[in-house]
Amino acid sequence: FLSAMKKLTPYAIKSGWFVTDPIAKLKRPKMSPAVPHSLTESDVLSLLDAPDVDTPIGLRDRAMLEVLYATGLRVTELVRLQYDQVSLAQGLVRVVGKGDKERLVPLGEEAIEWLSRYMKSGRPVLSERQSGWVFITQRGTLLTRQAFWYRIRTYAEQAQINSHLSPHTLRHAFATHLLNHGADLRVLQMLLGHSDLSTTQIYTQVAKERLQQMHATFHPRG
Repeated sequence: FLSAMKKLTPYAIKSGWFVTDPIAKLKRPKMSPAVPHSLTESDVLSLLDAPDVDTPIGLRDRAMLEVLYATGLRVTELVRLQYDQVSLAQGLVRVVGKGDKERLVPLGEEAIEWLSRYMKSGRPVLSERQSGWVFITQRGTLLTRQAFWYRIRTYAEQAQINSHLSPHTLRHAFATHLLNHGADLRVLQMLLGHSDLSTTQIYTQVAKERLQQMHATFHPRG
């Protein structure tokens, strides 16, 4: 409506309908940020199980998916992960995020196990070239964000996941599922590397909708 009025007003003033612009001081309403699409926990498990872990590439991809879901990393942060950022002994990843801000994120048992298997059995087979990158191609080069996004979509098709997907789908799932299980919003903010809590609060709406769906499905009077 406001956009239409702004286009009409110059003509109205020129035609003598108004002396001054009647909407000059009106401000555009703030748009609510888009609610991120997430996956159900069962969909995530299906996606994690999709790679063929009997191959070095499949083992790499399984490790990447596990780390992505366990930590909520951005895809760019994941593909650029280096050895000196990972501590399997402590179960932590040191992430260099936007604005070169560092944060420590726990890996979790499953991610540690798959990452360890990949480092021992998958990565050496992919390439003997020495580099600091954790996740590499068969040529020993850095895996790109676009290439990994393509593989996510391929695995989603294999797992027959029909939900909307984006490069940040598992990051959104990480955040939503943590909130569904009672995680503190401030802690989630630190794990995601958000500088502003309002950015993290978007996920409360997703979690709320999920809880409402569960209530409607399972409550005897839902």
